[in-house]
Amino acid sequence: MTGITSSTALWYASRATGVVTLLLLTAVVLLGILVNRQGRLPGLPGFAVTGLHRNVSLLAVAFLAIHVVTAIADPYVTIGLAAAVLPFASAYKPIWLGLGAISLDLVAALILTSLARARMSRRAWRAIHWLGYAAWPLAVVHSIGSSADARSGLVLGVLVACVLATVAALAWRLSQAAREIPRAGRAAAALNRMSARKAGLR
Repeated sequence: MTGITSSTALWYASRATGVVTLLLLTAVVLLGILVNRQGRLPGLPGFAVTGLHRNVSLLAVAFLAIHVVTAIADPYVTIGLAAAVLPFASAYKPIWLGLGAISLDLVAALILTSLARARMSRRAWRAIHWLGYAAWPLAVVHSIGSSADARSGLVLGVLVACVLATVAALAWRLSQAAREIPRAGRAAAALNRMSARKAGLR
């Protein structure tokens, strides 16, 4: 293809919004990994982190919606509305589009549970949101399998950068958690010693 025409506009729009959606989902995942238990990032107050996470998430949902709509409307392939939400219901690349449908369903579950958070237990809400992290690797695999563009060139570079950034953030978070465990053990030991001293004074 030499350029964007009326017949290829939806094709380009679908792929472009897919790439942007993956970048935004990666940013959401990175924020989820890097934010500490107090809801903060280094150099940012809690309210700023919350606002950033919410706004990036909403932007990702908006681009995801455009990606799905343009993919369905693209006359190059036939992807029905049902195939967009029902895993493996598409006749065109059923496995790869099925993974994308699962990722979409997980994102939809995050949106719905966020809207209904006040009516849900904190444990149930957290469990669903932890499950939501699976939407990201599913989206990565969906991108690689459903589009030849994602296997070379700039799009492949974007995918690799997203994966490396996420792996690096996860490694950093695990190293931080490993450091916190000895600290927690020392704090518990100190509390036990204090309790023992108080008991001995009685």
